[in-house]
Amino acid sequence: MHDELTKVDIKKMQEEIDYRINVLTPKLKEELSKARAQGDLSENFEYKSSKRELSRNYSRIDYLQRMIATAVVVSTDSEDGTVGLFNKVCLYVEEDDEEMNIVIVTTLRQNSTEGFISKESPLGKAIMGKKVGDRVTVKVNENYSYDVIIRSVEKGEDDESLDISSF
Repeated sequence: MHDELTKVDIKKMQEEIDYRINVLTPKLKEELSKARAQGDLSENFEYKSSKRELSRNYSRIDYLQRMIATAVVVSTDSEDGTVGLFNKVCLYVEEDDEEMNIVIVTTLRQNSTEGFISKESPLGKAIMGKKVGDRVTVKVNENYSYDVIIRSVEKGEDDESLDISSF
């Protein structure tokens, strides 16, 4: 299994790994040492909490390293008027009789509440590669689907200001 990521995704993940290894890990180890020095570990909340945070930090580092190791780097290029990564898309949702504006992003940077929709989501999969004016059926599951019309596509770029998702 591999994840389709951009060069910026990988760069941001490597920056987080470096921060966690060089800054956060030493800080968490110090906190663990201080908590351990307080005595009886069986009833020491600070010790248990510090140990848990250090473990979460190591888990996140492992997760990011595996993602990078198995990643396939994808291009953000797309033709004018065609839905591609980081493009801003205006959709008309027929059943709601309203428009919605979204940006198609990699799974690592999705945030649906802010309008950043993963290319792996049902909506993202349905509209990727489609053109302005296309009517597309979005299949959410076996029992529900809805139609959208692509009203406009504005070229976007892989913006480093978009954060990567945490756990």
